[in-house]
Amino acid sequence: MNNCVMVQLKTDRMIIKINEEAEQKEIIASLKEKMSDLKKLYQKDTTPIYIVGKVMKNKEMDEIQAIIKENIDVKIEFESPKILGLHGIKKPFSREIGTSETMFHKGALRSGQKIEFEGSIVILGDVNDGAEVIASENIVILGDLRGLAHAGAKGNKEAIIAAQAIQCPQIRISNIIKELDIRVESEQIYQYAYVNEENQIILE
Repeated sequence: MNNCVMVQLKTDRMIIKINEEAEQKEIIASLKEKMSDLKKLYQKDTTPIYIVGKVMKNKEMDEIQAIIKENIDVKIEFESPKILGLHGIKKPFSREIGTSETMFHKGALRSGQKIEFEGSIVILGDVNDGAEVIASENIVILGDLRGLAHAGAKGNKEAIIAAQAIQCPQIRISNIIKELDIRVESEQIYQYAYVNEENQIILE
């Protein structure tokens, strides 16, 4: 992909914008091509570099940071959050769900247990009240969900939560939260949660 990395000089920072559709190998190749020009700009400069655009995994950010640091001693900041969760989201993003790295956990999650993963998580058991599952992509539970589930925790509104039964007080997808009244007796059993075009979490 041509021009997947764009460089813009602002008053107080250097902006490196990465195309959201670009693959990591294309980003790295394009960045390496631009490093000689960046080095010339930074001969007597200490303007921080701010990297925006594509939401990336931690290992992708580390790889990009290493290339820049190898050539320029400068402060680097990413728009993409390093941590999972609502407090880390700086912007939402939308894309089709494709293949992603998946973590499998065998057995139920007890109260106090927490699993976080940059990808999708599949739980082979129940997620009990007081347990937490946080994923940057999808969450699939082959059992009942009674604890906290936060899918798309880096801002992916296309992420979904699926379970045998969703029976928890709250679910989160991206930066959207939906409270559930689990005290209401109903024959309706929800098994699937997603974000619609109005940015609302829908349960089916």
